Amino acid sequence: MNVFDFHARLRPGGEEPARLLATMDRAGIEQAAVCAGGLIPLDRLAQQLDEGGRAEVSADNEGVRRACTRSGGRLLPFFFADPVRDVEAYRTASGDFRGLEISPAVHGGRLDAPEVAELAAIASAARHPVYVVTVAQHGARPADLVRLAARFPRVTFVWGHCGHTGLDVAGLRTIAPSPNILAEISGCLTVTARLAVSRLGAARVLFGTEYPLQQPEVELCKVDALGLDPAERQAVLGANARRVLGEADR
Repeated sequence: MNVFDFHARLRPGGEEPARLLATMDRAGIEQAAVCAGGLIPLDRLAQQLDEGGRAEVSADNEGVRRACTRSGGRLLPFFFADPVRDVEAYRTASGDFRGLEISPAVHGGRLDAPEVAELAAIASAARHPVYVVTVAQHGARPADLVRLAARFPRVTFVWGHCGHTGLDVAGLRTIAPSPNILAEISGCLTVTARLAVSRLGAARVLFGTEYPLQQPEVELCKVDALGLDPAERQAVLGANARRVLGEADR
């Protein structure tokens, strides 16, 4: 089976992407969608997840793009956008990327902000999926993602990590009626991943690793524990990602 990791990150520095590709080889992962990582220290990220806040940081999107170009098609670049500063940059560069990430945990803000709508409109025109991890703050919760997805029904939104707690089963209930929201399961508990499959259907669930914060083998073990039938397993581990990213047509 060709496993596709829908959510990995490239750390700053010259050791990537070789380190990521070697990790993928050891785990048996064929391709990965990647976004810039290491924008803020983990202590600050954890604090902002709990309390809110905004980091004035920019992702090295061009560095990610260059690294993916050198990967022989194994790494697909996502543009990590700060809604306050990156609307025009994403508009200009969207043709060089395969998806968009918006992070209320890093850049703060609300999903109903005009700048977020502009980014979603650009993603719609580019046929990009939009990856979002919801947080506990008003304006960036699962219900806010549902409202954003309703405004852009032709965009596939990906609910990263099934929320930020590992156990946001209420969030699963919230997004379930929105067919253009898929759930990515890296970092969440096994029970949450199992409920994602049962409540949304396997066609709306994506395997991811959150490399380098998580070992890919751990996430693969979690999928093994879900008790999926062969068709469900194939969907979660690769077929869904390739469909969302248009890889099946290439």
